[in-house]
Amino acid sequence: MKKFLSALLLFIITAVAAIAQQPPKMPTPEELARKNVEELETRLKLSPTQKSVIYNYAYNLAKEQIALGKKQQASGYNDEEMSKLYRLNNETNKNIKAVLKPEQIVEFDKVIEDRLNGVDPTKKKKKKKKGEEEEKVVGIEGLKLGSGTP
Repeated sequence: MKKFLSALLLFIITAVAAIAQQPPKMPTPEELARKNVEELETRLKLSPTQKSVIYNYAYNLAKEQIALGKKQQASGYNDEEMSKLYRLNNETNKNIKAVLKPEQIVEFDKVIEDRLNGVDPTKKKKKKKKGEEEEKVVGIEGLKLGSGTP
């Protein structure tokens, strides 16, 4: 009986270790595009037509991002490929803005700014007291903080 329990315990430990070592699953272009459009729909109050058009732009961008990620894993970092991706990202943003109404463009610019600053749209912001300013940490110190806690 002891041998059986020992073997079972060893099997469980081995199985857990094997599962823990699996690399994280890469999202599909569809998942990335859907997540992107859902955030924009919530923040910009998109019409069904806008949502459909923006999904197509987001899907094409996500396809390129994933292809580049796989390429970089296989062959390493490439400045030229990154520049191509930045140009595509800027072009996609320009195309999305062409579909939006003026008041939506203002909010879209805020979304882009939040993304560039690493703001997570799923987390709620803390309310600041009157007269209190948010302390911003810039430079390398901001990177060291990681989650935004000093």
